[in-house]
Amino acid sequence: MHIDSPSAAATHGVPANAASLQTFVFALFFIFGGITSLNDVIIPKLKDLFTLTYAQAMLVQSAFFAAYFIVSIPAAAIVRRIGYMRTAVVGLLTMTAGCLLFIPASSSGVFATFLVALFVLASGITIVQVVANPLISLLGAPATAHSRLTFAQAFNALGTTVFPYVGAILILGSLATVDPASLSGAALDAYRADETRVVVQTYIGLAIALVGVAALVWHNRRKLIETPAPEASMLRAFELLGQQRFAFGALCIFLYVGAEVAIGSLIVNYLMEANVLGLDAEAAGKHVPLYWGGAMVGRFVGAALLRMFSPGKVLACAAAVTIALLLVSANTTGMVSGWSLLLVGLFNSIMFPTIFSLACEGLGERAAEGSGLICMAIVGGAIVPLLTGHAADAVGLKMALAVPVLCYALILCFGVYARRPRLA
Repeated sequence: MHIDSPSAAATHGVPANAASLQTFVFALFFIFGGITSLNDVIIPKLKDLFTLTYAQAMLVQSAFFAAYFIVSIPAAAIVRRIGYMRTAVVGLLTMTAGCLLFIPASSSGVFATFLVALFVLASGITIVQVVANPLISLLGAPATAHSRLTFAQAFNALGTTVFPYVGAILILGSLATVDPASLSGAALDAYRADETRVVVQTYIGLAIALVGVAALVWHNRRKLIETPAPEASMLRAFELLGQQRFAFGALCIFLYVGAEVAIGSLIVNYLMEANVLGLDAEAAGKHVPLYWGGAMVGRFVGAALLRMFSPGKVLACAAAVTIALLLVSANTTGMVSGWSLLLVGLFNSIMFPTIFSLACEGLGERAAEGSGLICMAIVGGAIVPLLTGHAADAVGLKMALAVPVLCYALILCFGVYARRPRLA
């Protein structure tokens, strides 16, 4: 799939209306980033309500991010068949369906039904992300693709900053005042249905907004003139894993998303620990936007840094600082422990877009296939947090930070490996 516009810029084939199309893509990044970050608020709510272990609570992320593994390749195939803008509409409507599934999930009072709703919601987000990542790279000069994708990711981070703060007030502000362990049978089911009503109301509001955005994208679907690439089996995309740089990059996306999600998922409970900040649930939840807000600030700054320095070197430095912050947090107490963990978000900022663009350098018309495989690698958000949850149950939250430390160590290695531009 490539952009084919008679009014395209002569040098790079960039559409004359690229600026207005970028606005749509920035909005998509904002939406799917914000909704994804709401998981960090839902996890402590459901953990308390269903009396879950850390590992069981992390099944929220497992159900959510499993969608990336299952849906990414089919989503890339949809892009090839109907184009970027129409596929974005499909993704937005799928997200709407996932939000509405929270209604029967709440009525059932069963944890597994929430996992089903989250999977459908994440399937829509996956479709939108398969569209957004390569599209923003195509809407501008190839030489500035690293910077442009990082700038777009800043809008993703803006969503992850705004949504959890509102979610903490709406959802964590009403944490259970009755111990669910003291109830059973119909009384317990009724109590859970009542306590999850605030979650339902939040997602119904999101569903209404998503329908509006889908209608707007559909109305503007013809602004991007596209010529479909020749039909090919999507299994052919796996041939890209034979390219060492791409395969290493895909692995690092797996590790990065897993580490970032694991940390974000544990922040509320981590800050509630007596030897960290000792906050209540709502107050701890209001700190989650600081983690994601650091990523937002870092992406705006990173968009500039990536124009001045080698993306691989910037990535390696960010990973090294992140490892240091996690080690400080795990080995200290109080404010130092809490704030060093929150600061990780600042240095996470440039990692996803930089790894993505470094891995996909030189793919050309196979960009949609590469994006599909990269988005499959986001399944790391389903696996690494689960491993971290098991570690937290076994050795405590602080020692469990060793899992993301190992992830960032390999990302540092990729930054060093990919510090030079890929030869054509």
